[in-house]
Parts: sequence; structure tokens; C-alpha cells
Amino acid sequence: MSGGRVVPVEWRGDEPILRILDQRRLPHEEVYLEARTAGDVAEAIASLAVRGAPLIGVAAGFGMALAAARSEAPGGAAGILRDLERAAAVLAASRPTAVNLSRAVERVGRAASEASGESADGVRRAAAWEALRIEEQERVSCAAIGRFGASLVPPGASILTHCNTGALATGGEGTAQAVITTAHDDGRQVRVWVDETRPVLQGARLTAWELQRRGVPMTLVADSAAGSLMAQGLVDLVLVGADRIAANGDTANKVGTYQLAVLARHHGIPFFVAAPFSTVDLSTATGSDIVIEARDPDEVVAPLGVPFAPAGTPAFNPAFDVTPAELITAIVTDLGVVPPPYRSSFARLEGRSPSAVAGPARVAAGEERR
Repeated sequence: MSGGRVVPVEWRGDEPILRILDQRRLPHEEVYLEARTAGDVAEAIASLAVRGAPLIGVAAGFGMALAAARSEAPGGAAGILRDLERAAAVLAASRPTAVNLSRAVERVGRAASEASGESADGVRRAAAWEALRIEEQERVSCAAIGRFGASLVPPGASILTHCNTGALATGGEGTAQAVITTAHDDGRQVRVWVDETRPVLQGARLTAWELQRRGVPMTLVADSAAGSLMAQGLVDLVLVGADRIAANGDTANKVGTYQLAVLARHHGIPFFVAAPFSTVDLSTATGSDIVIEARDPDEVVAPLGVPFAPAGTPAFNPAFDVTPAELITAIVTDLGVVPPPYRSSFARLEGRSPSAVAGPARVAAGEERR
């Protein structure tokens, strides 16, 4: 199966609306929502119609642009800025764990504020331009992550991945998935084990769909099969994304990631995280400081709306878990492959841009093998 490039969000500034591919309906239906307000975008983020830390940031940026474009507040530029403050609060509350969201909201708000000496239309343009810049930077970042990360993938490697880290999560080629598709395009003949990723099944519904469209050989497995695969020598490396990375390298990602890291360490298998440097939050000291979102328990007792547990069964549904830095072999960013110790490595990279980096720090995948 193959297909064209996936476009999960599309800004139409002349209307203005944000078209959002409703990921809740995939892989069976390709349905687009039309968000007209920041509240519409926040609802799409909270309900997982749009998801993935980088793409959440892109969507939130456009949510701010919508608020500016549609503002009818009196007072010209000052009135628009007041509406943007309200929109920022709504968007920031939609999902607390992904740092990209708050950063995108802050960037667009700051760009609009800096243009407040201009006309109201100048403020609107500044908000839209900054949102478009965020989107373009994510595309550039994804391409860089793919290039840097592919250098870590041996020919013929079997890669285990979790959740969804492709275009549906980023708007570009992806983060961890960009590494996979770049290695595939380079002729490295990789194969991918795709975790279902319960309870919402982003791996089964989204990653399988994307990899099949790209022609990458893949096999879907239950999350609980990972340890057995590793024990049989069927996994060469684990490659996952991230929603927030603390200053010390502790990484919050889709729940189930931590146990993969523990299993990988036990079996001597490299465990790589791939994310743009914008996902690194240097203001968060360690993983214990990351707010972990708790989602509706119904996602556990009735996945995708299908009840499995007895009526009234209590359930706990954390959306993410935190993998300690010591279990992570290296972090692939758009600024290069970052080795431990992460705190000092991040400090050296702070303030740099992907275009300023000549090449990755090399970390051989085989180094973690026992």
C-alpha cells in the first residue's frame, strides 16, 4: 500500500479555518474537522482528534491565529491581545504534558504583542505568520531528526516502536518514525514491530496505517509481546518519541514506554528517544516535575467505545509515563544525536537551530549490546 503525504492540519487563512484530519476516525475513514475558534482547536486536541506533541504545538499556534483573525473585540490591537490571552488559557489547558503546546501559544502571543504598535490587521498578520513559522520549523526539524537518527540504524535492523510518531504526530515526516522512513528510503531494509499502544491503539490505528502507506515492512504486536520478542533476539533497537524531556533527560512519552526501556536494558538492546529540541524543557529539572495527564477511565474499560470490562469497573488511565534518563541510550534531536549526560549536552545545544549544526554526535547502536 502506498499513498501521498499525510496532511494532518491545514491552515486556510483566507477563510479563516484550520482543517484537522480527525485521527479518531482513522484508519477506516479520512474525515476533516473545520476549526473556526481557539476553542474548537482545544477541543480537537483534548479529544485526540489531533495529537502528538509537535503537531499539538502546530495546531495550538494556529488556534491562536484563529483567535486573532476572528477577534471582534473593541479597541483595535489591544482588544485582539485580550482575546489572545483568553485563547491562550483555553489552549494551554487542553493537554498539560506536551511542552510544545505551551511554547507555541507563547510564541504566537509574543509575536502578536510585538506587533501591537501596528494596526489590528498587523496583529492578525503577525499571529498567522508566527503560526506558519512554527509549522515550517517542525517540517525542517523532522527532516533533520530523520537524517541524524538513520545513522544509528544498522542494515536489516528490526525496530520496535510505540504509539505514533509519524506525520500524524508532527506535520512533517515524523520524529521516531522519520528515522524509520529515512532508513527505509536509504535502502537499509529495516523491519518494524509496531506496538498496539493501548488503550487508544495509536500504533494499531495510526502507525500501521502510515507505515503501510510508505511501504515500510511492519508487523503489529500486542504491547505485552515486547519482552518475548526481545528475549528471542527479534528486536535490534527500540525507537520512541517524546512529549516532554526534562533537563536531566528523563522523558515523558505515551504510557507503556517506561516498561519498554526496562525490558531493553535487561536484554542489552539500545533504547533511543527521537524528538525536536523544542520538546526539551530545561525549566523542568527532572521527570518527577512533569505533570502527567490522567484521561477518561472509559478509554480503558471501553476502548474506542467498545465495552470490555464489567459495568462499573474502576479504571486508572494515565496518558504518559516517565522513562529515567539512565535507561536512554541517546536522544535524537533536530540538532544531532545527544549522548548522556543529558544535562550538560542540552546546555551546549541551547539556543542553536537545526541549520547551524553540521552533523550528529555518533552513538553506535551496537554499543549497548552485551
